[in-house]
Amino acid sequence: MTNVANHYERDELLASLLNALAESGLDVDDLHPEDLAPLDEFHIGGRRATQEMIELAGIGPADHVLDVGAGIGGPARTMAAETGCRVTGVDLARSYCEVANDLTARVGLEGQVRFRQADALALPFEPGAFDVVWTQHMTMNVADKDALFAELARVLRPGGRLVCYEVLAGDTGGELHYPVPWADSAAISHLDTVEGMRRRLADAGLRIEQWQDRTEAALAFFQRMAARQDGSSSPRLGLHLLVGPDMSERTRNLTRNLEAGGVTVVLVLASRD
Repeated sequence: MTNVANHYERDELLASLLNALAESGLDVDDLHPEDLAPLDEFHIGGRRATQEMIELAGIGPADHVLDVGAGIGGPARTMAAETGCRVTGVDLARSYCEVANDLTARVGLEGQVRFRQADALALPFEPGAFDVVWTQHMTMNVADKDALFAELARVLRPGGRLVCYEVLAGDTGGELHYPVPWADSAAISHLDTVEGMRRRLADAGLRIEQWQDRTEAALAFFQRMAARQDGSSSPRLGLHLLVGPDMSERTRNLTRNLEAGGVTVVLVLASRD
């Protein structure tokens, strides 16, 4: 998993983000979760996609949610702010966890949300510790998916919900265009198939409640993004601050892969028996 962590680790990430926020006219000592949305919702669809996941999973104030692959914490903060739930976030990248905790304190949610560095294949929690387990665009970086889903199920209480918003391999079986947001090359890109993910959920004792193909919605999102940026300079706040100056190239390649059927996007709700 070291190569995966290296893909996401960034030197001086917090200072870079705070500087960009200040240059955008925001008071970094008086931030609100929505101020961070342009840079902390690192997935297709942005904040609206997070809100759709919250609605699908029925997350409420009594829930304790585990966000696996939490990044710098945007979805976790959105969940906590909008529902009153508690969230524990884990990520393989230590710098992401440090930034996530700092930003969470700056928006006043440190009492509900916390982050720690951890490997998704060896989660440091007791069995049945969470009401909801949440993943967004993280399974493609994990090669051993049988172990991953078994571990997600282990920390979920009986009757708890797993909600996943993931990029999977498409039907074409062709070569993908790289780099993409989650990988520079195929070496750390481990896309599951639709059939594979369904089987793994069942093998882990998780019953599929809803399975939504979100590929067309993903394409529409990228088309809107391209239309907004056509002929204009890059916004000061954006995912390029996390990914690097080649974020536009990575996004174009992901769009090409979606258009060619090389990848598909799904939103899944499952429950533990």
